[in-house]
Amino acid sequence: MKTGLQQGITADLTWIVDASMVITLGGDARATVFSTPNMILLMERAAREALRPFLEPGEESVGVDVNIRHLAGTGMGDTVVGTAVVTAVEGRRIHFQVECRAGTRLLGQGTHVRAVVPTAKIIENLNSLTPNASAMNLSASAADLPALSTLQVTVRDRIAHVVLNRPSALNAVDVRMTGELEQLVSWLAGHAQQVRAVLISGAGRAFCAGDDVRELPAIPIEQARALSLRQAQLYLAFERLPQTIIALVNGDAFGGGCVLACAADLRLACHSARFAMPEIRLGWPPGYGLAQLTALVGKSRALQLCLTGDPISSSQALDWGLINELVPAGQLLARGRQLCDRLLQLPAEALRATKQLIHLDEGSQPKVAHRADTEAYIRCLQRPDAIEGLNAFAEKRPPKFTEP
Repeated sequence: MKTGLQQGITADLTWIVDASMVITLGGDARATVFSTPNMILLMERAAREALRPFLEPGEESVGVDVNIRHLAGTGMGDTVVGTAVVTAVEGRRIHFQVECRAGTRLLGQGTHVRAVVPTAKIIENLNSLTPNASAMNLSASAADLPALSTLQVTVRDRIAHVVLNRPSALNAVDVRMTGELEQLVSWLAGHAQQVRAVLISGAGRAFCAGDDVRELPAIPIEQARALSLRQAQLYLAFERLPQTIIALVNGDAFGGGCVLACAADLRLACHSARFAMPEIRLGWPPGYGLAQLTALVGKSRALQLCLTGDPISSSQALDWGLINELVPAGQLLARGRQLCDRLLQLPAEALRATKQLIHLDEGSQPKVAHRADTEAYIRCLQRPDAIEGLNAFAEKRPPKFTEP
């Protein structure tokens, strides 16, 4: 360990709370909060960052004691900051005062102790305690998941197949499905070894028709804002998952459904699939996902999709770079599994690192742009034209906008 480590040295670490960091209380998606284990993890990571400049090559710090009180809650999309302050240095054991805040609100605080050890010693201990992978017989099943009503999840040979299961609504994402997708993301984040790849498809003739706009008239405006931010964070969380996510676009992917496909790492589509961002035809801009869409198709084509609301064919989507491959409808799942089998032959850690680095290379803009998207969406949602758009949608007629 290098010299210079002393009392008072401080480090901060900032996260934006996403779907992999929350827990839904009582099965009610409205009670979705930053979980205690993730709050503790943030504070521990801050302490680890404080020590990083003082480690020699081949050294790492490990937590040996933690005593935390969880004082308040915060929700999806909020910015949380973990702070660690060195309070004592006892040889290779370092004591910290730690806390977590969301703005000025104190969410948690306590003490933490870390020890600096050679990484070779950690590996030696792990090898002596952990059997090899074949002896461990690692497996996971959908039975490990909480009960889900809007998703069907099967796990076989380390491949999870997720089916959006609201076919009568063209698999539109309602409040319940949002909460269940958040639960799924949290589950996947904790099953990196047991599940290596994820396939997502839709039940029936559509992949996903986007957000379920039929819910909007009954939702207070602040709840609509919170829901949009949750959905934005949900799809951003896909890039942080350890698995490779593959969208099997078996039909129309409109609005939020198109964003869901964009959030996947790879996209396969059948010849009859269509892609669209039709929110403008209802009277508002997309509430999230613009940065992800633009990253795939470029500014000019993103503008075309979002300003006209016109759908494009799967062949045009392939030409634009929105999808990776066109597949006959009856072969979509088989082709997806074939691609997963190829990925399973490759080194897991290298795949995870490659995915992470490519997403990090986008910079921070896609990670925060959804806030402006949501505010514009909420502002327009309160205008007369949005009300007319919702009424026209419910009555299955063309809207008559008054603010051209």
